[in-house]
Amino acid sequence: MGEATKRLAAEHPNWNILGIEVYKPGIGKLLWWINQENLKNIRIIEHDAVEVVREMISEKSVDGFHIWFPDPWPKRRHHKRRLIEPAFIELLSRALKPGAYIHIATDWEPYAERILGLFGSTKGFRNCHKKWSPKPKYRPSTKFEERGLAANRIIRDIVFRLDKI
Repeated sequence: MGEATKRLAAEHPNWNILGIEVYKPGIGKLLWWINQENLKNIRIIEHDAVEVVREMISEKSVDGFHIWFPDPWPKRRHHKRRLIEPAFIELLSRALKPGAYIHIATDWEPYAERILGLFGSTKGFRNCHKKWSPKPKYRPSTKFEERGLAANRIIRDIVFRLDKI
């Protein structure tokens, strides 16, 4: 519902934040918060993230991507729907400035392992930690994180940096 994005913008007014979302109630709530708190550093695109990164974001223009709690699509037959896959990682890498980062958080252990392996085997990316990142201070808690914790799942933060060329 946009609360984490709102908090991120409020706590980091010098960051320019682009929220990409398809869930209309979440967009509406975030727009309400932007107005209530007079946040000037958020823009929202209501569209598919893959298409936005592929078609609307310039090469080497992004300082960082935050992908927090993407749908894990836990059933094997649905894995093809997962956001974090090699083709999307390639799109992200083209959009990132050299030295920029990708921060992903998930409460689904098999997906976390898959993400770690995919980025670990993609040329140009290096893990900022030995394996899992501690939760960065800038990442607010989300509704999905709270649900994961309530279900006794471990939250995994993963931070990779695109090496400078």
